[in-house]
Amino acid sequence: MFEDLLESSMSVSLLAAIVGLLVLHFIYSTFSCQENRREPPGPKPLPLLGNLLQVDLKRLDNALFDMSKKYGPVFTVYFGLKKVVVLAGYRTVKQALVNYAEEFGDRDVTPIFYDFNKGHGILFSNGDSWKEMRRFALTTLRDFGMGKRISEGKIIEECHHLTEEFEQHKGKAFNNAQVINYAASNIISALMFGKRFEYTDPDLQAIVERDHETIHLTGSASILLYNLFPWLGSCLKNWRDLMKNVESNNADTRRMIADLKETLNPEMCRCFVDAFLSRKKSLEESGIKDSPYHDDNLLYSVTNLIAAGTDTTGNTLQWCLLFMAKYPHIQDQVQEELNGVVGSRQVRVEDRKNLPYTDAVIHESQRLANVVPMAIPHKTSRDVTFQGYFIKKVIFSHQSKPTQICICWICFSISENSENGDFVLKAAFFFCLQGTTVFPLLTSVLYDESEWESPHTFNPSHFLDKEGKFIRRDAFMPFSAGRRMCLGESLARMELFLFFTSLLQHFRFTPPPGLTEDELDLTPVVGFTLTPLPHELCAVSRQ
Repeated sequence: MFEDLLESSMSVSLLAAIVGLLVLHFIYSTFSCQENRREPPGPKPLPLLGNLLQVDLKRLDNALFDMSKKYGPVFTVYFGLKKVVVLAGYRTVKQALVNYAEEFGDRDVTPIFYDFNKGHGILFSNGDSWKEMRRFALTTLRDFGMGKRISEGKIIEECHHLTEEFEQHKGKAFNNAQVINYAASNIISALMFGKRFEYTDPDLQAIVERDHETIHLTGSASILLYNLFPWLGSCLKNWRDLMKNVESNNADTRRMIADLKETLNPEMCRCFVDAFLSRKKSLEESGIKDSPYHDDNLLYSVTNLIAAGTDTTGNTLQWCLLFMAKYPHIQDQVQEELNGVVGSRQVRVEDRKNLPYTDAVIHESQRLANVVPMAIPHKTSRDVTFQGYFIKKVIFSHQSKPTQICICWICFSISENSENGDFVLKAAFFFCLQGTTVFPLLTSVLYDESEWESPHTFNPSHFLDKEGKFIRRDAFMPFSAGRRMCLGESLARMELFLFFTSLLQHFRFTPPPGLTEDELDLTPVVGFTLTPLPHELCAVSRQ
């Protein structure tokens, strides 16, 4: 009893010491004079809280966009004790991610991202393992037809299934979100596992639903706070729900990988999983140790690609159809163009060049929907001077300030002797070993007033010249840019074009009975991505 009380008292004392040292470090690093190093400006932070009281955590991208108008395209905010550099505007974001790709190219693995993948996979990893997994994924997906005619065939087949599903509602209002996500998931699943799932398949339904909820909860205010104070994890319902979802999806994915492993034939590669397992087996037979081709990288690469390949594409297609119901005159023009160019035959990717208005509408839907408003956070890989500002790579080294060294030493000491050691270890990593977090604010790119004539309205003319021909816009950056840009961009673009045109060929989309176009709400549900509010539309057959 006495030993338990003593241990508890020591933990409380050590935690108090950490907090005190953090406050001292925060005050020293924030207000100390750096004569030769001009750091990015920003609002004055409060001890412990930083600028948390000055931003709306429920719509953080808009709050930061507003701040950029006061502090400029490169500025600093503090989320609690965590220093974040925000990049705003097309020119600044492109310069950082493309021209300074190495300096700004690392992923900021926050506590929740670490919980998801333990530093493995593609989305939430760094270093040589990430480079190899990304290279392997790009090569393998292209080998299986990503962005090529073989993918086109799979997407067209899925278009038929999706159209049949819409037809079953016979023009009555329904919520199309789930079935659209099932269709998008089937495309990436075909690449991952070599097969598609029926929309009634419980495995497909469960994985899609859990991924959707996970992506939504990841952007919630409570998880943003968890990233600042990781020891709060078990106290937060959203964190517990996230971990349950991740564990369930991992279990389902492991089972599907195991089924493929049992029938693996290196002479007949069926899918991404087969290619990975074959590479892993070949390296093991060659006696190569410490290879990145291990079970964890396979599991998390597959779950990363499925989640990313389902949610963003599915959400964007939902926004496309909602915009068509909201703006019927634009829908009229799309269908008139489809009638004149394609008629009743199946649309093919090669038709895109002859459908400039339709292509412009899809691009404008992506721009205005702004599905991933802040990208996935980056971090600095080294000290960098950018647009005249010095941005430091905050790393625990011989140059670290005494407070940092004390904080790390105490955190690591507690982690070895505490039931909550994992959370404390995460805190040490977060405060002492991380680079400076960087937010490339994609909202500020897609709504940049210096790049778009009417950034806050739905205007397909953004992508058309005076003759009505499609034009590319450099500031169209929904897939981000640089070394961390979406590796499935070509597949996503093909999916959006074929799904959208096929649906517009077959159906006219209208608000449900009792609602007018003006009453359709374009307010997004805010999570890590922006999704339409739950809604119903009528898909009225044009046949």
